[in-house]
Amino acid sequence: MISRRDLLMAGAALAAVVTLRGLLWPMRAVAGDTFEITRTDAEWRALLGEDRYRILREEGTEPPFSSPLDDEKRNGLFQCAGCALPVYSSEAKYDSGTGWPSFWQALPGAIGTREDDTLFMTRTECHCRRCGGHLGHIFDDGPPPTGKRHCINGLALSFVPETA
Repeated sequence: MISRRDLLMAGAALAAVVTLRGLLWPMRAVAGDTFEITRTDAEWRALLGEDRYRILREEGTEPPFSSPLDDEKRNGLFQCAGCALPVYSSEAKYDSGTGWPSFWQALPGAIGTREDDTLFMTRTECHCRRCGGHLGHIFDDGPPPTGKRHCINGLALSFVPETA
């Protein structure tokens, strides 16, 4: 059984690696990527604030278990925090136990993907198809029906509850 101390130490180590990764390997523009919504870095910073800017524009990662959206249980839509495009439905949300909001699928046509080979491994990065904001990564260890786990930064999202 893992002790609380070991879990906290692992979380601190992960946060340090993620922070270092963001400083050493900032968001890479992929040739041919064009998005409907574009802004200057200064405009993005003013719109998003430093924490969201780091996640959405520099491919940062928030610490695990830090987002209130991980525990969000209401029906509604999760939107890109950069441009308000609906990207995930609460119907596809589940508790992966990883500490980040997780979904087994995105809304149709909402995200784009590309290979991410940072952190000494190859992963599938996902981003908002409209503004290019980094959302998180997709893994092959999710539940049916897709078997996918979209592990998404809570700071990359805003939640809009369903109205009656």
